[in-house]
Amino acid sequence: MNFPIRRNASSRDMSQRPNIQNRNDLLADVAELYYLERQTQAQIANRIGLTRSMVSRMLDEARNKGIVEFRVHRPLSFDEHLERAIIEGFGLKSAHVVIMGDTGSERILRQVGIGAAQVLRQKLRPGMILGLAWGTFIRSTVDAFELEEPLLGIRVVQLAGAGDSRIKDYDGHALVRRMAQLTGGEGIFLNAPIMVNNEASAQSLMASKTIRETIQLSRQSDLALLGIGSTDPRYSTFYHSGYFSLNDLTKLQKNGAVGNVCGMHFTIDGKLTSLDFQHRLVTISQDDLLNINIRMGVAGGMGKVDAIFGALRGGFINVLVTDNIAATALLERANH
Repeated sequence: MNFPIRRNASSRDMSQRPNIQNRNDLLADVAELYYLERQTQAQIANRIGLTRSMVSRMLDEARNKGIVEFRVHRPLSFDEHLERAIIEGFGLKSAHVVIMGDTGSERILRQVGIGAAQVLRQKLRPGMILGLAWGTFIRSTVDAFELEEPLLGIRVVQLAGAGDSRIKDYDGHALVRRMAQLTGGEGIFLNAPIMVNNEASAQSLMASKTIRETIQLSRQSDLALLGIGSTDPRYSTFYHSGYFSLNDLTKLQKNGAVGNVCGMHFTIDGKLTSLDFQHRLVTISQDDLLNINIRMGVAGGMGKVDAIFGALRGGFINVLVTDNIAATALLERANH
């Protein structure tokens, strides 16, 4: 475990400090003594003139305020047999299958994101253009991403317009900004919603100078990091962001849609649906996306299997990061 604490450890005698003290500063001191210097709560209590129960409550308060943060670095295992089978079965550049012992959705989201961050770190090089989509698995990847040194000259470009404020944690703007900070690169934003009211509005936005330049840059991406959306309301970011109602999702499903990449909804065979909303999207085009050399899809869990399968069949992705449960289901579907 790693306990990042916001102040450097100190062995100074806090009993000599003034009575009037910033509360958070005191909480940090107590946390340092307990977590970094490994003193007992009783020792800390004696040192600063408080009771042991008060020290215990202060440690709880420090955790609740985020002064102390816990991070467990769980080592990942990858299933090489499933990876080879996925590569051969779908003609991919590479596949990365995280072995899961726990099938809980939050655990899958976190572990697949960690795996994707590792793969991304191996593939990124200085001077690259990284195209970034959005969604929960992309957020999980960004959350887990870290570098020892910045990547010189890297640019992170948003591939699809923004979501609603209700999904601000995994919206395109926020993720591009964070990834640019993490890589030491420059963020280039697509300053428009991902879907507008009509085709004319979409065409007008796409023709505007700033959006046109962003789309042009996105076409030059060396690597696209892509979430794979679902038409299941439990997992659909379009639904949770307010772009689609339950009736909209039902209509999509009746027309065979199982998932989407960058807003482009497709069937189980990877064919784009013919519904009119496809013309209201502000996003990279299918042709431009398919011309990007590395199209790395990140998704997992049984609820995403149909969407992943359609994305694979349509060639939207040529690198996959997923879990062993979803990978097994993908192969079973391919064999039937």
